[in-house]
Amino acid sequence: MRFRAEQHLRRPGEIRTVREQGERVECRAFTLWWKRRADPATVAGTMPATAARAPAGARVCVIASTAAVGGATRRNRAKRRLREVFRHQQAAVPGDCDLLLIARRSATEWPLPELEHKFIEACRRMQPAPGRP
Repeated sequence: MRFRAEQHLRRPGEIRTVREQGERVECRAFTLWWKRRADPATVAGTMPATAARAPAGARVCVIASTAAVGGATRRNRAKRRLREVFRHQQAAVPGDCDLLLIARRSATEWPLPELEHKFIEACRRMQPAPGRP
């Protein structure tokens, strides 16, 4: 499957919402934050028009900081690898989720199949906390 432009989570406000209101799943090579998007049909009139046209598929943002990963070459490699993992395994992600993948140094060192395995495990653990919708 392709990693289409509408699958990129880009707006700072949406990224902040995932980080502040979402759930965290810890994987050793990366941290996965996730949050289900509200259904525009159920909150009609309360969301801006741009949010009502939000894509139906899962969206992702990959972050790699200098402190956690290293220099520009390592950061770019970590982001490329995590985007590739998402591209291959996006069927494991619920379609109404926004994901935030935060890379660690080991994301550049682990073999790709192992990263994919960790991502699939994390997707299986994506359950809302008790008391949350």
